[in-house]
Amino acid sequence: MRSTPGRAARAPHTDDNHPPLPGERAVHFIDTTEAVRAWVHGWALSRGAGEPRSTPWGFTVITGPPANSTNHVMPTSDETTVRELTGRPALPGVWLKAFVPADSLASWITPGWSIPGAPGFLMSTTLESAGARAPLPDGYRLHTRTGAGVTHARVHAPDGTTAARGQIAVDGTTAVVDKVETHAAHRRLGLGRVVMATLTATAAERGAAVGLLASSAEGRALYEATGWLVAAPLANARREPDPVGRHPVSTAAAPTVHRQRGPRGAGTDEPVRTLRA
Repeated sequence: MRSTPGRAARAPHTDDNHPPLPGERAVHFIDTTEAVRAWVHGWALSRGAGEPRSTPWGFTVITGPPANSTNHVMPTSDETTVRELTGRPALPGVWLKAFVPADSLASWITPGWSIPGAPGFLMSTTLESAGARAPLPDGYRLHTRTGAGVTHARVHAPDGTTAARGQIAVDGTTAVVDKVETHAAHRRLGLGRVVMATLTATAAERGAAVGLLASSAEGRALYEATGWLVAAPLANARREPDPVGRHPVSTAAAPTVHRQRGPRGAGTDEPVRTLRA
């Protein structure tokens, strides 16, 4: 059974080690650790993964197709733990998610790891039932579907192509927004707001009280304009391929992981490992 739902009506609280930037405040959770625990369960559900596996540093999540990526999630981070984890042998493409400023994480990771892209933010909001939704531009159509605990919203352009999309996973009283994007040719039409309003209203109707999402720096302004607040900084590190001639981890020796999936909510989804001959 999935666990660690979000808890609404918390008094505002900041993490003493990594407080929000000036003018920001974390809400809805006791501290960053509680918020990250709630986020990782909903994010794993959204990405088609099994139950996040508890580890000494936090959680490990292996997402479903098409990415099938390994993600180490650290609710709390320090230099010693990050150096120990990134110093272990790892295949290229493994990700580390830490809720600290990007420059801190960059100074802690070991050679072979990098910080790709711009830093992000973990954000939260109180979810409310749907009010009056902004109309779509002429010719645009909104479609939604829900399955396996995840609601998908997609806006189709007049020519039938996808103009905007997003999804939300409900896990107890917490809902995690994920993969929200508007195609470049259809921006500044309010489509992102329509997608977000649709997703959060649907989650509220399904019993979620608190929303969480991982935002880019670019998307932060959109979310703040609709009532979302920063709970913590978010930095991502990735294990890069080793230089030619160096093979500290052999992909041939790595086990193939086949995910054995059961009904959502019926228990944890354990990976079935098949070792190559």
